[in-house]
Amino acid sequence: MTAAPDLSPGTLPLRPELVGLEPYGAPQLDVPVLLNVNENPYAPSEQVVADVAAAVAEATRGLNRYPDRDFVGLRADLAAYLEVESGVHRGPEQMWAANGSNEIMLHVLQAFGGPGRTALSFAPTYSMYPEYARDTSTAWVVGRRAEDFTLDPEHARATIAAHAPSVVLLASPNNPTGTALPLDTVRAVLDAAARVPGGCVVVVDEAYGEFRRAGTPSALELLADHPHLAVSRTMSKAFGLAGARVGYLSASRELVDALRVVRLPYHLSAVTQAVARAALRHAPELMAQVGSLRAERDALVTWLRTRGLQAADSDANFVLFGRFDDRQAVWQGLLDRGVLVRVTGPEGWLRVSVGTPAETAAFQDALVEVTGR
Repeated sequence: MTAAPDLSPGTLPLRPELVGLEPYGAPQLDVPVLLNVNENPYAPSEQVVADVAAAVAEATRGLNRYPDRDFVGLRADLAAYLEVESGVHRGPEQMWAANGSNEIMLHVLQAFGGPGRTALSFAPTYSMYPEYARDTSTAWVVGRRAEDFTLDPEHARATIAAHAPSVVLLASPNNPTGTALPLDTVRAVLDAAARVPGGCVVVVDEAYGEFRRAGTPSALELLADHPHLAVSRTMSKAFGLAGARVGYLSASRELVDALRVVRLPYHLSAVTQAVARAALRHAPELMAQVGSLRAERDALVTWLRTRGLQAADSDANFVLFGRFDDRQAVWQGLLDRGVLVRVTGPEGWLRVSVGTPAETAAFQDALVEVTGR
């Protein structure tokens, strides 16, 4: 008799570079104070809930049909929002959206990365970037940020010249440090990218852009003069829509059209589109809430420094703080007191999301107990 084939997990033809890897994700623990994944701590208001519910009900009536695969209405609404938020006019054809800014980045790497190509960023930065590269068989290279987490333009130029990437990913404000990039630094990167043989796309990831401090510009201001630049945003943070999964990008029409080639058909459901458009109608209310979170963040930075700790200047809705000889012990001590923060960034640092005043107070009390200062 012929032996039955071995169908155990170890015989699956998994790509070699994936063997032994664990899925990405921060710990999801049931504790009273969750300050580890940079969520907006405020749930949508009842007015927003009612508007979203009505929009979803209307969309549900047509769920027997496929959604608008180019979501023209949503793209127009996103462009109108950016014009108010940043003063930059964009047309619907210069906008793109997807299942969170994660899928936006994956689309970029699918279109412009791939075997024989390189994606580049500057560490420390968002830990998902190398995974986008891995998933698209794109080589991954990192330069370094300075000790204060800024990016030296000359180092950026030299790194780009040395590696000739097809994609450069710049997080601004940066995750996990909260550091925003001056536009002159972005211009230096764009200038270096323009000299790469075969072309290079530069993506400025502004997932936390709405939280930037007064006077901190957006890279959206550079789009008109740089057709190889894309600026991404998300509705997860400022809009408090992490559960809706809506990210978006603005770029030249040509760049957006390239992303349309690689996206899966109907990748944004009718329900997702309805939720996003309803939330955008409440942008003024939600942006007012962002202002209170900015104030809470700035107060938290000041408080941490008065306790003798380091805290990075932040233009995001989180603060990187330290340094600790044993950050894991501090993390565990906070967790034991019901407060979950994130172990991320350079050795010795932790990251805490900005919560409600009550959550921030709980974090502060716990940190004093753990550190004794």
